[in-house]
Amino acid sequence: MVLGGFDIVVIAAVILAILILFAGIKTVPQGFCYTVERFGRYTRTLEPGLNLITPFIERIGARMNVMEQVLDIPTQEVITKDNASVSADAVAFYQVLNPAQAAYQISNLENAIQNLTMTNIRSVMGSMDLDELLSNRDVINERLLRVVDEAVHPWGIKVTRIEIKDIQPPADLVESMARQMKAEREKRAQILEAEGARNAQILRAEGAKQAAVLQAEGEREAAFREAEARERLAEAEAKATQAVSQAIAAGDVQAINYFVAQKYTEALVEIGKATNAKIVLMPLEASSIIGSLGGIGAIAKEVFGDGPAPGAPHRPAVAPRPPLAPRTTPTVGPFTPPSET
Repeated sequence: MVLGGFDIVVIAAVILAILILFAGIKTVPQGFCYTVERFGRYTRTLEPGLNLITPFIERIGARMNVMEQVLDIPTQEVITKDNASVSADAVAFYQVLNPAQAAYQISNLENAIQNLTMTNIRSVMGSMDLDELLSNRDVINERLLRVVDEAVHPWGIKVTRIEIKDIQPPADLVESMARQMKAEREKRAQILEAEGARNAQILRAEGAKQAAVLQAEGEREAAFREAEARERLAEAEAKATQAVSQAIAAGDVQAINYFVAQKYTEALVEIGKATNAKIVLMPLEASSIIGSLGGIGAIAKEVFGDGPAPGAPHRPAVAPRPPLAPRTTPTVGPFTPPSET
């Protein structure tokens, strides 16, 4: 088949139309945005998906990544407010919110964000003391985020987070800080030990006080009970004495004999209990005790009369026994042996 000139033109026109159509179709991947320039001037932004542009008149300008990105901040030397030199590095997270501003308001976006973050790190950390710098990283991160995010806002950038990764003081400074921390902890330990000893002494004193109070109360109760017992004993003795007196007044000689014999026997018991070594010369025979009681009875009869009291039963008189002859102990010289009897 022989093609004529018109057929060739038609085929060429169709191929050209297909090429122009493909040139005008642009597919934008997810997470990116493309800027469109018409004769070098920004016109619009292509969103992710299938988009059409005018071939030979419009072209793709910048391909901007709108996903959140991580930017590593290199280590740098920082001089603190108290003239301590430390090394610090950080990491920044940012996201492009306006692709047109990020493409046409700043050149070399990542380098700009990196240098801006580094200068603000030196500014923020340089206004703090070393102790405050090491213990307040959250404050440093918050101040850096606020300052850097405000600075990159005209570029269509949102800084979502800035984190200080590491702060390294010099070795000699770390050693002095370790000694300071050790001294501080020893001080706290001594304070806690002193407080514990003080509390223990207070508790012991309170325990001794309570023990003394309880002991005094016990002694008072014991004394009270002892006095009460003595009072009851005295009352009993008074009643017994009164009964004996009434019996004597009634002419009952046996009552006074019983009373005197009881006291005499108690006295002998107390003498026998004595622990000291001594010699006691006294009548210990039972007949001597009975004779003494008989003598006391005779004296009572002389006082109250020979006859019995009215209403009292008649008792035969008991003749007193003659007193016993005293025993003699032979004298023994210091050098003469005693004679045998």
